Amino acid sequence: MIYIVIWTNVPETLHSGDKIPEELPRTTADVPLLNSSPRSRNTKGLLENLVPSNATKIKHLLHLTPIPILYKKDFKKMPKWDFDDVYMRSGEAPRQQVCSKSLQNSKDRELQDAVLWNIQLWFYKDLLNVSEWNRLAHFNNPFGFMELNYTGIKRLVDLIPKPKNNQLLQVPNGSTDGCIRCAVVGAGGILYGSKRGKEIDSHDYVFRVNGAVTKGFEEDVGNKTSVYVHTSFSLIQSSLILRNYGFNRAPRDEGIKYVLIPEGLRDFVWLEGLLERKRVTNDEYRGHRPHTYYSDPLREDRFYVLHPDFLRYIRNRFDLQCFPSSMVNMTKEVDVYGFITANHSKYSNYYYDRNTKTSVVFYLNHDYNLEMKTWKKLHNAGIINLYQREEELNQP
Repeated sequence: MIYIVIWTNVPETLHSGDKIPEELPRTTADVPLLNSSPRSRNTKGLLENLVPSNATKIKHLLHLTPIPILYKKDFKKMPKWDFDDVYMRSGEAPRQQVCSKSLQNSKDRELQDAVLWNIQLWFYKDLLNVSEWNRLAHFNNPFGFMELNYTGIKRLVDLIPKPKNNQLLQVPNGSTDGCIRCAVVGAGGILYGSKRGKEIDSHDYVFRVNGAVTKGFEEDVGNKTSVYVHTSFSLIQSSLILRNYGFNRAPRDEGIKYVLIPEGLRDFVWLEGLLERKRVTNDEYRGHRPHTYYSDPLREDRFYVLHPDFLRYIRNRFDLQCFPSSMVNMTKEVDVYGFITANHSKYSNYYYDRNTKTSVVFYLNHDYNLEMKTWKKLHNAGIINLYQREEELNQP
């Protein structure tokens, strides 16, 4: 499963009577691109609700001055802000959906209400200013910039080019119905011996994550990669751990697109080295040359960085902490392979565990039980098709 840093040392919500640091602002500047979402709590008239009527000067300063850095140690519990469910919107109309199996065509009202079709997917220069910083600085990584410095992050974000096309995927040539069909492939052991390789590669686009080993496993997982989703940490670790399997860098299929999840400062440091084609000189990636891990030359129009708002939206509205849930927004007809299912104990943790059976480790910061229920719910609603090895599920 894809790795995302989740704040685990701080409980879920602030209770009545818990002290909030006095210097902590309870609002952000009024940002035109922000829209209150239907499910947000107390977001209508956000500034009026949160800022005293005589605080015009404070509101003005929030436009000009970054708020004091917020630290996790100052909170007894994970704070819940009144604007926690407010997100930046792209301003683009959603693509017309023609697929029969899709969220837009689903009759599940709860899921329909949860989706924001114009959520801002991508993060790039010009999307981070003081006003936005003062909002996002209230959230822990990867959902915001708590404990980080505005000047440093702003400089790094301004290196990220704006995508030439906001749509990650285009309707393939020759499509008779205009539907985009995608496979999202994880590393779950359920795929070992599945012989699903041809089926996976038959999709218009194939998403892979983390250690996307294909060599020697083509019969089970295919070998086509259209979009590779990762963090800098997952890419580096996978290239070290899976080197003997032939995975020592990101896939380099012709036309491939890369999606980076910015889980923290190290990903922005990684981006600096990548986009400026230089060695990393600080932090834990010292000496690494990020551009050597990707297609050479790396085309700017094939590299995307997810917006922190989008990651928070996936967590808040779908109770999921891993990236493939975002396919609900990015693609239209989705088949999911190699992710946790109810019968996971029958299989090794990873499909490339040929000689040793390893078990799924249930970490405190990754609720696999909740994830299983959510995948199953999406599957039952017809929004995704989750590969579950049904022939074994039906055995007595």
